[in-house]
Amino acid sequence: MNKIKPYNISKKSVWEAYERVKANKGSAGIDEQSIEDFEIDLKNNLYKIWNRMSSGTYFPPPVKTVAIPKKTGGERKLGIPTVSDRIAQMLVKMNLEPHVDPIFHEDSFGYRPNKSALQAVEKAKKRCWEYNWVIDLDIKGFFDNIDHELLIRAVRKHTNEKWIIMHIERWLKAPAQLADGTIIVRDKGTPQGGVVSPLLANLFLHYAFDVWMGQNHGKIKFERYADDVIIHCSNLNDAKYVLESVKARLQNCKLELHPEKTKIVHCQDAKRSSGWGYEVSFDFLGFTFRRRTARGKDGRFYDGFLPAISKDARKKISATIRTWRLSSQTDKSLEELSEKYNPVLRGWFNYYGKFYKSEMMIIHQQIQFMLTRWALRKYKSLGSKTQAGIWLYEITRKEPHLFANWSNFYNSGSRMTGAV
Repeated sequence: MNKIKPYNISKKSVWEAYERVKANKGSAGIDEQSIEDFEIDLKNNLYKIWNRMSSGTYFPPPVKTVAIPKKTGGERKLGIPTVSDRIAQMLVKMNLEPHVDPIFHEDSFGYRPNKSALQAVEKAKKRCWEYNWVIDLDIKGFFDNIDHELLIRAVRKHTNEKWIIMHIERWLKAPAQLADGTIIVRDKGTPQGGVVSPLLANLFLHYAFDVWMGQNHGKIKFERYADDVIIHCSNLNDAKYVLESVKARLQNCKLELHPEKTKIVHCQDAKRSSGWGYEVSFDFLGFTFRRRTARGKDGRFYDGFLPAISKDARKKISATIRTWRLSSQTDKSLEELSEKYNPVLRGWFNYYGKFYKSEMMIIHQQIQFMLTRWALRKYKSLGSKTQAGIWLYEITRKEPHLFANWSNFYNSGSRMTGAV
């Protein structure tokens, strides 16, 4: 006879959590078990998760820690849970998110259903036209420094389910395992890379920042994508005051602003060109906002404060393309190259080409150069780079959607102008 479990968790919800984790893919944790390995004994493995979580005996294993180089130097610690632990975390996320997401701020865009980074960039773009000053916030080691007591207090505001609170507490305390096997005990932070971590991070900053801003600086607009925050102010005095106020608030929440990366920026353009002596550009979600000349939909040129792909993002893309060694893959057809690389190219051009598309021209030219070299090596009859270039150009006219950069920069064989 089966004993009644203390926590009512359906087996169907565990299966749904597994399907979501599988769709997200991801690397193996400390047990080196992949999704494919997990599925060898799928039914039994899912039963174990359900049995332990519904009986309260589930304890997460240590989180595998991988060091990821940061574009500004140093390293970011990425925590990779095991497949089983990702499913358990997904189960909690599925139950908690419907209760907390509806109360989140409309200008909180990170890791939320029906919200995106491009929406945040679009909103920042419009507000940079309306407001003269920006505060570019950088929270020092945010995910590593979230206070556990404050976070659990926020969780308790939105659920009475003891099993959810209990398991979140266990995940927060789960140790980290370094590459050399060293076990690190955690008394603060939530690992970047955990399934439930983004939701918990959003919940923490909802109270630490979003709600507080509404109560203390209700007229001040901002965009937040997880811990990336941009604040808009009409004048310099307001910007200085709000920055000091936010700094004090975050300190009360046991967080710290990075003293060198946090800055006040003047949104300089043709109409706002006074020499204030402050910085006149900032990066947000892979885009650099600065003064640019652009052509509008009416064909006229104007001067504005606009976003375009950042140099760091462009360098990273360019380096990735070089690793493909396209020109050496002469055993493949053009269609096979498209099938292999176009999904990645489409992602880049759909994202970074959304604003000021002409800044993606360098990436387009790099791809074209490598495809031209590929054609020269594969088809000796082409003879020269010029002939190979003409051959490739003719294909772009016939099949403009074969590669994402073609459909972005060619229209019936003609090069498109960069859009804002």
